[in-house]
Amino acid sequence: MTARSPDAVLVRRIVLPLVVIAGLVILWDVAIRAFAIPPYVIPTPASVGHALVKERARLVENAIPTILESLGGFALGNLVAIAAAIAFVHNKMLERALYPVAVAVRTLPVVAIAPIFVLMLGNGYSPKIAIAALITFFPTLVNMVEGLESADPQALELMHVLSASRTEVFRYVRWPSSLPYLFSAMRIASTSSVLGALVAEWIGTNTGLGYLIVLTTYDFRTALLYAAMVVTSAIALAFFFMVSTLEWLLVRWER
Repeated sequence: MTARSPDAVLVRRIVLPLVVIAGLVILWDVAIRAFAIPPYVIPTPASVGHALVKERARLVENAIPTILESLGGFALGNLVAIAAAIAFVHNKMLERALYPVAVAVRTLPVVAIAPIFVLMLGNGYSPKIAIAALITFFPTLVNMVEGLESADPQALELMHVLSASRTEVFRYVRWPSSLPYLFSAMRIASTSSVLGALVAEWIGTNTGLGYLIVLTTYDFRTALLYAAMVVTSAIALAFFFMVSTLEWLLVRWER
């Protein structure tokens, strides 16, 4: 079985991670039994699995808002970041004026910004999407600017010799060169958007996995708490997988 064979790829990308996860679950169970950890502190894997099955309706009900908020924030943040990066590359004065502002906004703690968005936009989906978009925005902006500026100088010189327009230079040179950078940022943003939605749900809402995590923490229902965390992790992994699949389909020259 060669390193590039389908069986080797299957083992490396699917089987091996599953084996590691199974080993960590077994280690988790053994540690609880060995150290006699109370279930209200850390539940057993079996109790978490039982909560996943028993409370599945509640988990799904709260997962739907989190998924919608994460997707909305992911889409909005990336679209604004791509548009800003294109504007920065074509207008250096604009980049020098606004790029430091973007960096300054990124340094603000999300938990401090969340109440402000809730006060401004209310308790619906809008503040959660805005916070998820804010977290998504900065990594995509940085990588996209770097990707657009990493275009091959010889290709740019050739387009200049051919009297290509800015649109043609962007379409045939800058955009293709930026795609690997863009998808690298989007993989990070795909999981960060879920985190942003969770943080937003801690404030001013009564739905979502973030709200459920806070509620079960205060009630010491640790099995359901861990079950909500498992569902949240599954959502983030699904987003990451979708972005990776989209990259595999679109950026074929990087394979």
